[in-house]
Amino acid sequence: MNKPKPTDKPFVIPKQLVWEAYRRVAANKGAPGADGQHLEEFEADLADNLYRIWNRMSSGSYFPPPVRAVEIPKPHSPGARMLGVPTVTSYRCVVQRAFGFVGGHASVSSAAG
Repeated sequence: MNKPKPTDKPFVIPKQLVWEAYRRVAANKGAPGADGQHLEEFEADLADNLYRIWNRMSSGSYFPPPVRAVEIPKPHSPGARMLGVPTVTSYRCVVQRAFGFVGGHASVSSAAG
C-alpha cells in the first residue's frame, strides 16, 4: 500500500514543444473543425488548453476526435477530393506538429520504453 508514486509521465514531452507546435498551427489560421471552435476561442484560455494537450500527450491518454470532412474541387480534373479538417481543441494539429507529422520533425522519447 505504501508504494512510491511515479514522479514522471510515461512519455517525455517538453512543454515548450507543445507551445512551439501551437505557434505553427496558429500561423496557418485554419478553419474550424467538426466542433466549430475558432482559433480565437481556443486562445481565450490558451495556457490551460495547451497544458491539457501536454498532459494528455505525456500521460498517454490523448485520443483524437473526428475531423470535419470538406470536399475540395480537383484543379486539373473533374470531381473533388475529401479533406479532413481537424479541430483546434481536438489538439490534433498541435499534436501532429509536436510529433513532427506535419511540416517539421520532432523527437519524443518514451520513458516507459
